[in-house]
Parts: sequence; structure tokens; C-alpha cells
Amino acid sequence: MSWFSTAVGGAFGFLLGGPLGAILGASVGHQFGKGLTGIETGEALSPGDQQRVQMAFFSATFSVMGHIAKADGHVSPEEISLANRVMKEMALTSDMRAAAINLFQQGKQADFSLDEVLSQFYKECHRRTDLLRMFMGIQLQAAFADGTLSASEERLLLHICGQLRVSRFDYERFKIQLQAQHRFQERHSYTPKTSHKTSLQDAYGVLGLTSSANKAEVKKAYRRLMNQNHPDKLVAKGLPEEMMRLAKEKTQKISKAYETIQKAN
Repeated sequence: MSWFSTAVGGAFGFLLGGPLGAILGASVGHQFGKGLTGIETGEALSPGDQQRVQMAFFSATFSVMGHIAKADGHVSPEEISLANRVMKEMALTSDMRAAAINLFQQGKQADFSLDEVLSQFYKECHRRTDLLRMFMGIQLQAAFADGTLSASEERLLLHICGQLRVSRFDYERFKIQLQAQHRFQERHSYTPKTSHKTSLQDAYGVLGLTSSANKAEVKKAYRRLMNQNHPDKLVAKGLPEEMMRLAKEKTQKISKAYETIQKAN
């Protein structure tokens, strides 16, 4: 039985308990009661624990994404598009997509209990740093969806990092890596004539390095990132299976960057 089936079978997610169970329950209950049409302009866990973490990850991801989208006072079309793209890449069923949309909408509300949601999410993840990194990566993407990171969005992201025990150093590293990933992907997808030097610099950035890194440092960073983002390992730790595609996409970017560096040396 999938975690979503468990949520539906467990009184619309209230078996999760706390604020996350409440927002998931409201989302699933809303879907089955009214329906939705779209968004407005460590060690392996036991099966039971894994489903709880999957529920928590799914609920926190989309509700906090909605909260970040509203941080600067309005939700841009780009932020809505990003949320829809994440849902599409996850290949959600119609019921799960509707629940994700409603979670996003709940996160936009003024009375959204962000700190309570993050506190429970941190506990449900059992301090598994790989899951927290994946979560922060998705939220950073959401904040950068419109091409800029406003001061209010950055303050909110740093607050989220504080609640999840993610250091400022790690946050800045995530941000640099995400920006490098976007540039690296765009240059390889749309501008094949981009200078080799610029592309190579971004390849190092994807691995969290500068072009002064030696071969041993490059290999170490590559192996660490591949291990941290391995889809099967993340699912075993509680990542919803629907998000495996996001993890696979990230490992593909890491591999491409590593290959680019290897060919240049």
C-alpha cells in the first residue's frame, strides 16, 4: 500500500498527527469532498515509519513551497509554473496532484503555522540530513522560480534552515550549486557555442567546487554528492517514491558535470 493510500485510509492523514497531519488531512479531505482544478494565478526505516516520513515530506514540501511563493507579497506565474512542473515530474495521480495543489494553497494562507510544520517535519525525518538537503533544494528552486531571490524570500529561507538545523554555510553552498546547475544545464541545452571555460566553471560549481580543485577533490565531491542524492537510498530513508524522478534528475546533472570536468583534464 502506498503512503497516499495509507493517508486516505487513515482518516485523511490524521494518523500522522500534529500540524502536518492536519494540513494533509485537510488537503486529502478537500480533494475527496470538493475536488480541485489547479493552482491559482541514515538507516532504512521500517515500512510504517517510512510511510510516515513520506507523508511528512510530501505535506511539508508543497505547503512550504506555497508559503515561500507568497513571501514577497504575491505569487508569480513562474512560481506557479515551478510547482506544477514539480508535480508533473513526480507523475502524480490526479488525486495526489489535487492534494499537492491544496497543500500549496494552504501554505499561502496568513495563518499557516510554518514553525510548527517545520518542527514536526524535522522530527519525522529523524534528522536524516540527506532528506533535509533534498527538501531545501526544492524550496530554493521554488524561491528562484521567477529568476530572482527577493530579500523577504532569502530571510524566509534562512529561517527555514534554522528550524531544520541547516547551517548558513550549507545554505550558501546549496544556493551556489543550484545556480551553477541552472547555468550548466541551460548552456548545454540551448547554447552549444558557449565558451568552454565558462561551461567548465559551472561544472565545477555543480560539484560545489572552484576550478582550482584537483582531481582527487573532484572525485571526492562527485562520490559524496552521488551518495547523498542516490534515489534508492533516499526512498529507503523516507523520500516519497514519486520524488525519485527529481533525485534521478539531480544525479544526472552531477554526472554530466563530472564528465565535463574529466574530459577537460
